[in-house]
Amino acid sequence: MSQNRVVEVVPTRSSPTLHAPDRALSAAARTAVAAGVPDSTRAAYSNDFTKFKNWCEANDRSPLPATAETLTEYAAHLAYRDEPKPLSPGSIERVRSAIRSAHRAAGLEPPDSIGLAKVVKGYRARLAESRDPRAKPRKATAATKDTLTQVIAGFDLATPAGVRDAAIWLLGFSFAGRRSEIASLDIEDAVETDEGLTIKVYRKKGQRFDEIAVPFAENPALCPVLAVMRWKACLANHGRTSGALFVRINRHGHIGPNITRDGRPIGDPTGRMTAQAISQVITRSAGRKALTGRWSGHSVRRGFATEARKAGHDRIRIARQGGWSDNSTALAGYMEDADRWTDNALKGVL
Repeated sequence: MSQNRVVEVVPTRSSPTLHAPDRALSAAARTAVAAGVPDSTRAAYSNDFTKFKNWCEANDRSPLPATAETLTEYAAHLAYRDEPKPLSPGSIERVRSAIRSAHRAAGLEPPDSIGLAKVVKGYRARLAESRDPRAKPRKATAATKDTLTQVIAGFDLATPAGVRDAAIWLLGFSFAGRRSEIASLDIEDAVETDEGLTIKVYRKKGQRFDEIAVPFAENPALCPVLAVMRWKACLANHGRTSGALFVRINRHGHIGPNITRDGRPIGDPTGRMTAQAISQVITRSAGRKALTGRWSGHSVRRGFATEARKAGHDRIRIARQGGWSDNSTALAGYMEDADRWTDNALKGVL
């Protein structure tokens, strides 16, 4: 048999012809797709694409569909502009995701981003060589046990705000809660048991409900169970026995007051705090104690992983408590903060 024989493949049936409706999404389908994207990501993408669109209009370029050349040019603009301040490499990569997401949402093929990737690679190298802080990933400062001790000592537990904020710090730390997860908790989600608390939390990123055991702490001042019980008692004294666990408090100490802007009611009508408000509690509290670092709502999540590792707990147990996947690279990074000293490869060598 000749090795140069050509085998002709004959399709059994012709490929179907695609029509416009085949590549279209209904309004209901678009809404369903959007529901699978976190609110914070959707807001960031929307803001990024709006800025890209404005830049395209000012430079006589098409934002949708955009070409690979336009994407590369915009990346160079973001990296090397004078005003406003250039973005970090990570922020430029998020902009790429936003632009590509906008194209897919419109049923368009996303532009090739190889040129953008090369711009970011060169930009990151330039920043690293000049020791620019933007070359390093932006990480929230970890809330350590010493940090918790300092911050909690600064709260006035004779006031509703002090009781609430202490509960936010300690409970958030105890289950490594993301700010959105802390904000979403209801009073009914914190169930008291003989051993402590069972917290029912929806892990939005993992799209699942978890039941987390939070035991009593050895140190009463840092006990998340006592902090939550104290806060729930405060809420009950103000007639709140169900609904949002963490609610806004105004400067007069009123719990869950209605707020208005230009005569219109704004905010959650039940008084529930937003994820941003949870983060602000962490940031303000750290600021009042003059703590250095980059404090945000993520500080308690990062701090839990670091402190749990220092206490000798294994990766699986830490992942279960904090809602990480077993092979999470983020968790590995947090644990490295502890392991680089306790499990240093140089120990016993010199």
